[in-house]
Amino acid sequence: MSAQPSAPDRPKPATEAIAGLTTFFTMAYIVVVNPAILATEGTGMPFSGVLTATVVVCFVMTLLMGLYARLPFAVAPGMGLNAFFAYTLVLGQGIPWPTALGIVFWAGVVFLVISATPLREMIARAIPRELRAAAAAGIGLFLTFIGLQHAGFVTSHPVTMVTIGPLDHRAVLTVVAVLVTAVLLKRGNPLAFLAGIFTATAAAWVMGWVDRPAALFSPPDFSLFLQFDPWGAISLALLPAIVALLFTDLFDSLSTFIGVSQASGLVDRDGQPIRLRQGLIVDALATLGAGLAGTSSGTAYIESIAGIRSGGRTGLTAVVTACMFLPCLFVAPLAASVPEFATAGVLILVGAAMFQPVVRVDFTSVEEGLPAFATIVLIPLTFSITQGILWGFILHVLLYVVAGRRREVHPVMAVLAAASIGLLLLEHSWRR
Repeated sequence: MSAQPSAPDRPKPATEAIAGLTTFFTMAYIVVVNPAILATEGTGMPFSGVLTATVVVCFVMTLLMGLYARLPFAVAPGMGLNAFFAYTLVLGQGIPWPTALGIVFWAGVVFLVISATPLREMIARAIPRELRAAAAAGIGLFLTFIGLQHAGFVTSHPVTMVTIGPLDHRAVLTVVAVLVTAVLLKRGNPLAFLAGIFTATAAAWVMGWVDRPAALFSPPDFSLFLQFDPWGAISLALLPAIVALLFTDLFDSLSTFIGVSQASGLVDRDGQPIRLRQGLIVDALATLGAGLAGTSSGTAYIESIAGIRSGGRTGLTAVVTACMFLPCLFVAPLAASVPEFATAGVLILVGAAMFQPVVRVDFTSVEEGLPAFATIVLIPLTFSITQGILWGFILHVLLYVVAGRRREVHPVMAVLAAASIGLLLLEHSWRR
């Protein structure tokens, strides 16, 4: 344990480069998925413009994460945050997309102010170890569930909600990819994750299960740059949306930094994530920058754990990942030709690795175990990291009070619990 804090200071360029490539291919789906969500019918946003904005945010903010924060985390528009932007703000509330981009911008401004002060770091350090472990385990289950969906093992059902899917080529290639990756991981091969991804992709290409891109090159479309409406977003009626976006982004990024750092050993001697403040500042800039570029809020990605597990320990990993995004400005169809089931095996294996910290939770103690359990199960079952974190905060404080341990509740945790209740009430009012 004592060697963990010093490990990031001894980078191995070849290993870091492989880790950066691994992270890129694990999260490259965002280049296509994010534009598909934001440019869905009715929003009025052009697909090509959102794609360009997505790639620019990925490149600039991931590069900043590597050079400034010196952390192996990749940054991209957050899943869930993009759905909030498209389906809640634009389609649900009828907010024009330039005004919605203004909401993202102002949320980023406030986010940056908080991040530049000790407040946000105090919030992270006040979170109990049990909830940190639960966040890592919950994110692990979340990743595994996504991987199983991509592989076709799990599919929707009108009665049971989910059920076993058809054992088609996706499932077969996922099993093959998992076996290839597992064997190479056992041997300590840094190409393990990439080998699994490329094995499944190559087989899909050979068998004709993946359509070849219609064109190799696609010129970038900067039509959404600086098209945000900051003044239209300054309205009392839109204040709840700004607050909700701010807190959702806050808890998503905190859970990612804490969960991934906890699971990967990127912590100091006290068990705290290393260079947390710098990472959080970059995360805040990613939200502000996304509003300027023309997309939904950017955040650190949990898929970064794939590159970290491949040996990435420093900012060089993030620099390599950032550079891999640049060609997507011109060859996005080619990057999108890597099928989602080709990365399913990585998500499943990484999810299993992230679940390991659950052994640190004392489930025999109700006030310790129940909040952690709620965090673990709610993250995958609600498809929201935020929901798991919010309910974990609330239950932690409530159960400590009920158990007669009120004095042990950190003041910041009490504030977080109150804020969590407010955010849940806001969300409930929107859903009615």
